[in-house]
Amino acid sequence: MTRVLAIFLDGYEESLAQRFMAEGEMPAMSRLAASSARFVLDYGAGQRTGLAGEHVATGLSPDDARRWSAVHFNPATYQVWQEGTRRAPFAADLAVPTVVFDVPYFDLRATPAVGGVVAWGAHDPGVARFSRPNDLMSQIQARFGPYPAQPWIYGFTWPSAQKARIMGQALSRAVDVRAEIAHWLLGERFPDWRLALIAVSESHSAVEALWHGVDRNHRLHGIPSTAVAATAIRDVYRAIDRLVDKLASTFPDAVTVVFAMGGMGENRSDLQSMLLFPELLYRNAFKRPLFKQPKEWAWSRDHRPISLSETDNWEDRIARGFAPPPQPLLRRVVARAVPNFVKSALRKAKAPQPPPPVAPQKPMSKGPARITLNWMPATAYRKFWPAMPAFALPSFYDGRVRVNLKGREAAGIVELSDYERVLGDIERIACECIDPATGKSAVDFVEYTAPQDPRDLAETQADLVLVWKSPAAAFEHPSLGRIGPVPYRRPGGHTGPSGVAYIRGADLSAGERGTRSAYDVLPTLIELLGTRTNAPISGRSMLSLV
Repeated sequence: MTRVLAIFLDGYEESLAQRFMAEGEMPAMSRLAASSARFVLDYGAGQRTGLAGEHVATGLSPDDARRWSAVHFNPATYQVWQEGTRRAPFAADLAVPTVVFDVPYFDLRATPAVGGVVAWGAHDPGVARFSRPNDLMSQIQARFGPYPAQPWIYGFTWPSAQKARIMGQALSRAVDVRAEIAHWLLGERFPDWRLALIAVSESHSAVEALWHGVDRNHRLHGIPSTAVAATAIRDVYRAIDRLVDKLASTFPDAVTVVFAMGGMGENRSDLQSMLLFPELLYRNAFKRPLFKQPKEWAWSRDHRPISLSETDNWEDRIARGFAPPPQPLLRRVVARAVPNFVKSALRKAKAPQPPPPVAPQKPMSKGPARITLNWMPATAYRKFWPAMPAFALPSFYDGRVRVNLKGREAAGIVELSDYERVLGDIERIACECIDPATGKSAVDFVEYTAPQDPRDLAETQADLVLVWKSPAAAFEHPSLGRIGPVPYRRPGGHTGPSGVAYIRGADLSAGERGTRSAYDVLPTLIELLGTRTNAPISGRSMLSLV
């Protein structure tokens, strides 16, 4: 019976790997490429959901799973949060001995017949740490130690060459330990497996934090950490090559499938979606700024990026822009002398109409893992959302607009008859924003994503999605003014054009096989196993082409 060794490379960029292969840096992947059927994978809009792990674990596309973002919104309370998976993995209905190792969003609790470990060192694990059998995690801990790169899974390193160097060393070491654990799991702990699903997420962490090192056109390329960042990413990809070699050569009887759902590239979302666009919609609603940019963050003549010190934290530095300015000494003295009832009367006379109250963020109920988004600048605008016709949801990727619609949002102010006009206004205002570094519109394209009746919008959907054109550090709007510049957060993001799949087996012909949907990988694994599943699966098998 056929065995399938599937290695999921999370956050892997194929064009970068091709460059390293050509330079002789990834010999195992070069041999795999020469002996495999190679597919380019089209991930479509799924690329920008940040849910690649869930799409692998469940086999479902965003439309089929009815989940379009990891960020959820409650229209009754205006609460927002990031949520793990609610769905059982595709393997829950698979009658094949299966082992998984560290696959993000793979709910191992829902698959009693599957062995392995999740949330060992995954980037955005989407599930709580769990192992089956129960003592497997402690066995791994005793044999191999803790995950070697825990502080660097979401490392912020570009301002520091030293941190970039340490991050690269830790991540490449983590890949090597990951290879050792996977080798032990498949060779000793679960030797009778027929499907092995192994995830590698260190490339995800490395590219997001260190992309400026390998992209000569990146706006941060040339800063002191550039050369170190380039070496760090190269080291991580070398380690991935060693992992593929170790596992594929140890189990030559298995069909080897190495795949990445989508690609990576420069980050075109953090600053726009997390701060610039929320501030734009706030200014449009209230005709005044909320974010007060520090004076030291000013444009240079050549639009060089804002520098941060080696000890700066991005979230903390941005948060200072929302802090109330200190009062002048004379005002503080006068304020102490004025009776409180006079102050109260003056405040009431001057104060604008306050927005309706927003329910406080409450502890999340039991169920899928829920993570607060209070660190994200976009949540600083949350208390104003009930008084705004439309607002920007917190987002890791695209700009996502939610209309404050009557009958849908608890404090909705936009009539259904006015819905399309409000969206049109938001699109126009956003497209009028210029990236000062390029002189071109900050928006690449716009997607209207609501259902036919917008009152049926799901909690992970947006009424309007804006895909950004460039890594803009500032917006220049003709009437709402300039927002930014602000310093970059992550140099890299999920902007690569495509994913890739290599399939190698004794009965399969090698060569280029064109482009297929990224959702076709899971059906292919199932057909390779010669089995079937009653679980809903998106996509179609690619085996007919090989």
